[in-house]
Amino acid sequence: MDGFSVHYEVFVRKTPGQAWSLDMATESRTAAIEAAESLYNAGRVAAAKVTKEILDEDTREFQSIIILKLGAVEAPRKAKPQPDAQPLCVTPQDLYTLHARERIGRLLEGWLDRNNATPFELLHRPDLVEKLEASGTDLQHAIQKIAVPEAHARGMSVHELIRVFHSLVERAVDRLMKDHKKGSLPDVDREGFAAAADRVAREPERAYLLGAGVAASIAPAKTWSEKVLRLLDLADAAPAGQAARALAFSTLEQPLAEILESKPGLDNLLGKGLDLGAGLAAVTRLTAFDAVEALIRVEPSVAKVMPELSPTAQRLAKWLAAEDFADVRTALGKRILRELNGPRRLKPGDAEAEIDVLRALAMSLTAASGKLLPLEDVQQAFSHRSRMLITGDFVEAYLGQGRTSHEEVEALIWLTENVIGGANKRQAGRWLTAVVHSLRFEKEMLKLGEESAAARLAQLAALQRSVGRCGLAEEDSQPIQAKLGDLGGLIEGETKMTAALAKANASAVQRLTLLLKLACGETAPLGPAAARAKAEALKLVRHDDTRAELARAPEGLDAMRELIQQAGLAA
Repeated sequence: MDGFSVHYEVFVRKTPGQAWSLDMATESRTAAIEAAESLYNAGRVAAAKVTKEILDEDTREFQSIIILKLGAVEAPRKAKPQPDAQPLCVTPQDLYTLHARERIGRLLEGWLDRNNATPFELLHRPDLVEKLEASGTDLQHAIQKIAVPEAHARGMSVHELIRVFHSLVERAVDRLMKDHKKGSLPDVDREGFAAAADRVAREPERAYLLGAGVAASIAPAKTWSEKVLRLLDLADAAPAGQAARALAFSTLEQPLAEILESKPGLDNLLGKGLDLGAGLAAVTRLTAFDAVEALIRVEPSVAKVMPELSPTAQRLAKWLAAEDFADVRTALGKRILRELNGPRRLKPGDAEAEIDVLRALAMSLTAASGKLLPLEDVQQAFSHRSRMLITGDFVEAYLGQGRTSHEEVEALIWLTENVIGGANKRQAGRWLTAVVHSLRFEKEMLKLGEESAAARLAQLAALQRSVGRCGLAEEDSQPIQAKLGDLGGLIEGETKMTAALAKANASAVQRLTLLLKLACGETAPLGPAAARAKAEALKLVRHDDTRAELARAPEGLDAMRELIQQAGLAA
């Protein structure tokens, strides 16, 4: 290497994490490697490495290349505090934020479910606080569960964070208990919700005070649905003043959102035992009530899959359609998107019903887009869900056993029509192509004695039209339609149906009508069969007898003219 000089250096680390120290330098690569291996294998060092040092004679700079590593070469790294860690709650007021309430809900989920309560209620009801403190271990376990990951994320000790959280909880409990004993918490049932909201709207702690009144008002409810009813009663009694009304609904939204975001609360409101598809349909009807009701009146497929809402749910749906609970509506819409983007099947064990539900959901959410969810998010979610419909497992379950190949083609056309996204359409088209080009389908369509040639041609024509309407790109649909046309040509060629119609013992107008229906793809697929029918129709329409017969029956001339144009025979 002209202009360069090379030597080798051996570095050792006696204990893991210790700094590297130079043990030797040599111009022999072999000697350096043997020295490093000897030191490490003898247990004299925890790690060793050999570097190749290249000196540029012109610049007098070294370039180092590690050629051997042995043992704990890299020092163990200490966990660094996460830069995006959420700030710790330091005051009792911090526990009332949305983020803190979500954490409380996750940490105390079991206890809250057993006591039929939400995090909002726990933070505002002295009786619930006393019950939680008396439970003994629930609160302690919750603090430990949050302290361990938080300590790791922030580089603090677990015991230190546990002391911080215990102090915070004690201050929050003392504050609530003192306000309760002093009678500072409003009684909205006795005072009236509107009057209470108007009175506390000027207080610095207005959200906390009115929240305590709301929590006490819904406390007697035995079920989640009863809690929702009580919240809606309070909404009906909300004050008219702008500031007080905004305070009232921002307070009511908190427990309402927590009820609807919990599985027990939503199940109690919409009905238990619903699978994911039925559950999403019910939530969609709840959050997009007006759009879904309009679709149900005009679209039977939507009415078929939408569960009926209970009277309480219908009352809530009307409130969600307004802007007072817009945040709750948005949260439910995001929940629908999360489930659609998730891996769970909508209708486990019933692939055909899954397509029906997905179609109804797509129509409903698209109709409600803008107010409920952005259209782009809806389309993206259904594109993701469409990928699940074209996997081998789903298609196999969807087609099942015992279908004829003609029924399989119809089913795959329906599947193709109900998936979105270019890549998904192409994959669905491949499944359809495989069946249409299969020997089984060809034998079934050409089989004599089962159905008349006219019936089989009509079936092929219907399939061909459906393929053209299912949204495939032309390069994907054209080979399928061409194959269906070729099969129609084989059937017509074998039965000589076109020639028989041209010579049938019927009026010229009747024969011409039948031939034109074949030629325009109505009763036979476009292709060889339609081409032969078109040629025969052209011959027949040029006859003087046919023209004279048409002239004597002007009432049928308009319908005949339309068929002639569709068949491409018009001048």
